[in-house]
Amino acid sequence: MKNILLLLIIIISFSSVAQNKSIPFDKKIFKEKKDGFKVAVKALDEGNALYEEGFQVWSDAIPFFVEANKFNPDNADLNYKLGNCYLVSIYKSKALEYFKHAYELTPTISKDIHFKMGRSYQLQYKLDKALYEYGLYRKTLNNNTNAEEIVELNRLMAQCETGKNLMDHPERVWIDNLGKMINSKDPEYSPMISADESVLMFTTRRQEGIGTDKDPSDGKYMEDIYISEKDKEGNWTKAIGVGENINTKSHDATAGLSNDGLTSYIYYGRYGVGDIYISKKDAEGWTKAKDAGKYVNGKKSHETSACLSFDKKWLYFISNREGGKGGHDIWKSPWNEEKEIWGEPVNIGDVINTNYDEVGVFIHPDGRTMYFSSKGHKGMGGFDIFYSIMNDDGTWNEPVNIGYPVSTPDDDVHFVISASGKHGYYSSFREVDGLGEKDIYMITFLGPKKEPLLSTEDNLLASVAAPIKEELIQPKVAISAKNLSILTGLVLDAETKKPVKSLIDLVDNGTQTHISEFTNDPTTGKFLMSLPAGKNYGIAAKAEGYLFHSENFDIPADAGFKEYEKIIYLNKIKKGVSIVLRNIFFDTDKYSLKPESKTELDRLIQLLTDNPDLRIEISGHTDTHGSSSYNQRLSEDRAGAVVDYLVAHGFGRERFEFKGVGEAKPLVSDAERAKMKSTADRDEADAQNRRTEFMIID
Repeated sequence: MKNILLLLIIIISFSSVAQNKSIPFDKKIFKEKKDGFKVAVKALDEGNALYEEGFQVWSDAIPFFVEANKFNPDNADLNYKLGNCYLVSIYKSKALEYFKHAYELTPTISKDIHFKMGRSYQLQYKLDKALYEYGLYRKTLNNNTNAEEIVELNRLMAQCETGKNLMDHPERVWIDNLGKMINSKDPEYSPMISADESVLMFTTRRQEGIGTDKDPSDGKYMEDIYISEKDKEGNWTKAIGVGENINTKSHDATAGLSNDGLTSYIYYGRYGVGDIYISKKDAEGWTKAKDAGKYVNGKKSHETSACLSFDKKWLYFISNREGGKGGHDIWKSPWNEEKEIWGEPVNIGDVINTNYDEVGVFIHPDGRTMYFSSKGHKGMGGFDIFYSIMNDDGTWNEPVNIGYPVSTPDDDVHFVISASGKHGYYSSFREVDGLGEKDIYMITFLGPKKEPLLSTEDNLLASVAAPIKEELIQPKVAISAKNLSILTGLVLDAETKKPVKSLIDLVDNGTQTHISEFTNDPTTGKFLMSLPAGKNYGIAAKAEGYLFHSENFDIPADAGFKEYEKIIYLNKIKKGVSIVLRNIFFDTDKYSLKPESKTELDRLIQLLTDNPDLRIEISGHTDTHGSSSYNQRLSEDRAGAVVDYLVAHGFGRERFEFKGVGEAKPLVSDAERAKMKSTADRDEADAQNRRTEFMIID
């Protein structure tokens, strides 16, 4: 019995010693270092004062705690506090060493020490060690009194398991800093791009912004919005502020950018809430930002980011308003054409929205893919980036994690991706190649890894006695791309070659549905629109005092990603001017008008109505297939069919003349066509030659 009692005393004594390795800040201990002690204690007191204010300012306490720690690195309480401070800072990777040391000094330093070490291991991608620490912490919790903590802990442990799986199957990407033209020593984040990656907007907290005052809550400069555009060589120009119509002396942040880069969505945080404002680019620059409207911005809710659908009929945005699934959700509001406002919003549903926060919504120009960040879906920790594909009926598929290393155990938000799907943009803190606190990076997606091919040449030459030598040949990497086309170009006056402010109609020829109406940049004449695959599009540019100009784009469902560039020259309405009607269609070898021609003919009807004195000539043209006499007759019948249609809609026949030109005036000659290597190019040449034109004769 005495031996047992003695053993217990020894164990308790040893345990007591093991738990008391921490060295207090006691002047008796440091009596030979009085000056250093005074400096360290002063720093410790200043750090503690900030620490007591709450976690929002813990990162500000770091330099004071570090100074005190240099003097006395073996104080458990100080190491624990330093770990907490780093855990809420941008230098999260430094937290683990302080938590570990605090635990080594005093294992009972805090009930949550295993939880904090688990989270620190998770942030360092050491997921098995994180699970081990989380498991130790789980043993300290009571199922009844710690139910909420257990739910959160189980979620973190599930994130570790998800992370292990994602890291076992990493995405093939390159991640590159955008450089000094974009990034500075101050934070840059929330990048927004146009569909063709020619325009980049982002939020920065640099000193030279309009908001030169510092935010008292964190000691950093106020947010401003900066913009950069690519030069002719494809390099980003020096980023500049967007001007005082958008930037203010308070916080101003990017919330979204339209595909054409001509409409900007801005987040203004005021009085504890946040709202979405809208600014458009005109001939004078960016217009004064206007409230997105009462249905988007709630009186008591917090709206943070917004994104316009490719057809401009829906505004997707983030809000924590009542009626959501929990926290911040993704909502969408329809455009009310009659009232010219965004209408009553609807929650997009619990396939996407969870009990946790969803933020940073981005609708891809393909009109079907949505990217967003979420804490509620299967991720690696914090916010992860997900995407979901819209079904034909408007419902969304189960979100998919974009994968490691784009998603990480920390917060990953404000992700946008180019129309091609090749490049993504996001903000990240990276100690190796970073220029400042947070920088903007470009992610290049390389697609699935190609399996090596085996060269058979050596096999054919090898003898039975000789070993077979095989050379591994790595095929060229194919970067995955969207089934989507981007049309960019300029609208110019045909005579002066100067930009013309115009409206551009986009129509689904197959269904005769008006998809949307776009404006071009009035200062440059530039326009940009996305054309999701699987449709035949009719496009018409129109401006007051000019004839309209039409184009046709038939985009197959499996077309992949293509970029088209088109300079549109608008002709003023005067005698002798002619244009091609690209969206008038006939069946093969027939002259009956197809239904897809209606929208183009309606444009012609409107032109004739607006100009009652106009007399025009309709001419038909064919390709060179078939005999010239047959083509002459077919082209004349087709021109006559157009005139018959117009007369049937109330116009006098005396306003029209028509003729068949046949194959006599091709836009692409047979010699040019013969040089074309691909069947697709030759087919396109034939399509250019098959056309209907009209000319003003009086």
